[in-house]
Amino acid sequence: MAASFGKIVIGIYVEIKRSDGRIHQAMVTSLNEDNESVTVEWIENGDTKGKEIDLESIFALNPDIAPEDEIAPSPETPPPPTPSSMKVNKIAKNRRTVVPTKNETPSRDNRVGSTRARPSQLPEPAPPQPTAQQTAQQLQNARRKSNCVKEVEKLQEKRERRRLQQQELREKRAQEVDTTNPNYEIMYMIRDFRASLDYRPLTTADLIEEHRICVCVRKRPLNKKEMTMKDLDVITIPSKDVVMVHEPKQKVDLTRYLENQTFRFDYAFDDSTTNEMVYRFTARPLVETIFEKGMATCFAYGQTGSGKTHTMGGDFSGKNQDCSKGIYALAARDVFLMLKKPNYKKLDLQVYATFFEIYSGKVFDLLNRKTKLRVLEDGKQQVQVVGLQEREVKCTEDVLKLIEIGNSCRTSGQTSANAHSSRSHAVFQIILRRKGKMHGKFSLIDLAGNERGADTSSADRQTRLEGAEINKSLLALKECIRALGRNKPHTPFRASKLTQVLRDSFIGENSRTCMIATISPGMASCENTLNTLRYANRVKEFGISPSDIPFSQGSGSRSELSPTYEYDDFSTSPSRVKELTVDPSAVIEGRPNMHAVNQLDALEAQWGVGSSPQRDDLKLLCEQNEEEVSPQLFTFHEAVSQMVEMEEQVVEDHRAVFQESIRWLEDEKALLEMTEEVDYDVDSYATQLEQILDQKIDILTELRDKVKSFRSALQEEEQASKQINPKRPRAL
Repeated sequence: MAASFGKIVIGIYVEIKRSDGRIHQAMVTSLNEDNESVTVEWIENGDTKGKEIDLESIFALNPDIAPEDEIAPSPETPPPPTPSSMKVNKIAKNRRTVVPTKNETPSRDNRVGSTRARPSQLPEPAPPQPTAQQTAQQLQNARRKSNCVKEVEKLQEKRERRRLQQQELREKRAQEVDTTNPNYEIMYMIRDFRASLDYRPLTTADLIEEHRICVCVRKRPLNKKEMTMKDLDVITIPSKDVVMVHEPKQKVDLTRYLENQTFRFDYAFDDSTTNEMVYRFTARPLVETIFEKGMATCFAYGQTGSGKTHTMGGDFSGKNQDCSKGIYALAARDVFLMLKKPNYKKLDLQVYATFFEIYSGKVFDLLNRKTKLRVLEDGKQQVQVVGLQEREVKCTEDVLKLIEIGNSCRTSGQTSANAHSSRSHAVFQIILRRKGKMHGKFSLIDLAGNERGADTSSADRQTRLEGAEINKSLLALKECIRALGRNKPHTPFRASKLTQVLRDSFIGENSRTCMIATISPGMASCENTLNTLRYANRVKEFGISPSDIPFSQGSGSRSELSPTYEYDDFSTSPSRVKELTVDPSAVIEGRPNMHAVNQLDALEAQWGVGSSPQRDDLKLLCEQNEEEVSPQLFTFHEAVSQMVEMEEQVVEDHRAVFQESIRWLEDEKALLEMTEEVDYDVDSYATQLEQILDQKIDILTELRDKVKSFRSALQEEEQASKQINPKRPRAL
């Protein structure tokens, strides 16, 4: 028998504890060595019952049969009784047989079998009564506990101490935190994680590195609305180039946990950073570029209400903006300071400024009462914004006045994220000219909110077009910047009005770009924040390793880090583009149904825009972004581009017909005056009138046909918007 069973043998009676708390005797019927337990049986109300009990419970109630420590026998102490000599009476509780003397050997007939021991089965004659000294020694041995029981008691004591400590910790936390906040558990998780970090934020003592493409992230503090709603700050910036997002998740069993996603950029600015600090590391190094005959570009990108306009334009006080603290004014200040340097003063440079916005693919001059402008490409493939006013500025105050004029008439609207939300791309340009020729240009762009880029299935056409243009322009902007960094031979700048206007900023060896991604810290904005960070990460494709996270003790595991987004470049493939544009519902036995093909193909011949450079760049753009652009979304973008081109042509033709109508009126007036003469030439009158009417009919019929086609394109755009997969990839 294994030593772990102590003095337990089959047939003895032991004390057991029932589930209802009762304690009574039962007979051991089997010993289970595999799981260290015993099976016992007893009679209750005439029925035989049994159960399996672990050894610890048996020894806790019957310490006298537990394994005892080996004690050296002394002359005064008799040897301990052997298990074979143990017999228990069912009636007399805890009555044991007397230990035999040394010259006696227990008989095999006295060993209890597998049947119950009855009172009539007790051995006869009765053994001699033990002496007083032997009885005292036996009681002392019975009180001695085994090592197993001692360990069980130690574990119970430790468990009780842990429970008390946890209870005290919960009570202490309940006093410190407002438990009415439904996310206080997440708050403690974030607090504990941040306590393990060794913070090394960006300071003015850090070196300013030279980058052709600089990508940085700026986190704003929680605003009043978020604090009123008790929103949590889920963004941590532990070092000068690392951003961590603590995304709350929930398991199947409703357990809440954090998924820490990590990104690395050139610079990371926390919520205590000022505009001057951001400008020092981002736009300030670009100012010298325009004095060296270069093109510089600085973008502010992010969700509505994340601080783009605050960063570029300056501090807000209600709807009033202090333009002197924005990057627009800070860049202008440094431009005028550098003009006074001896090596640039001799160049005799003049400073001009322009300010315009791009809304739904249309350009408006903010310095000329929002006049609509036309964007054309000349024979030298230079993009010209026809009618854009350039204002000469002599000092920083002149620049501030222009910024105030432009901001006052910029297209904006109220959204759930911001009461004064910008709905357009605002482009402020500082141009250096020498003897009338361009010497350098600094473009500062405040982009529209990126969350509206996904709003392409709205019932309102204007909202759809606005979202489609934002989506397309941000995709094109990203690819143009990537092409600049990789020196690609072709840049898809014609895919959107924004990149078309900024074409000269993406070409040439002396072009530099900086992107400032602004993010909101609240947990409610976590999804949009992650989209912004992924977009910024794709612009320059940074890698991240565990060593980049400044843990104060240990380091995070690789699974907690964000992946490095790397995408292969796609070459232009006509067959692939054709495959994208085929409607899945219009396929019969693997071949496209020509009767169900998009009506845009039928309009190409009439309008002559089927193979335009704009559509070619759009196809290339969608190929390079298959993750964000589904085939249905590509078809929608194509329909929108087709519709916008038709709209421009219809408006232009209508304007031409209007001008021609004025000439017709003059000719008809002359004919009517001729009929007032006494002897006018009737044949000449009829001939000229017929010619005028024929011209009217031809021109108006052509315009009417184009308007009908334009209406078909409008319907096509509406149908394409309804076909967009609602489970499309993440929005930009």
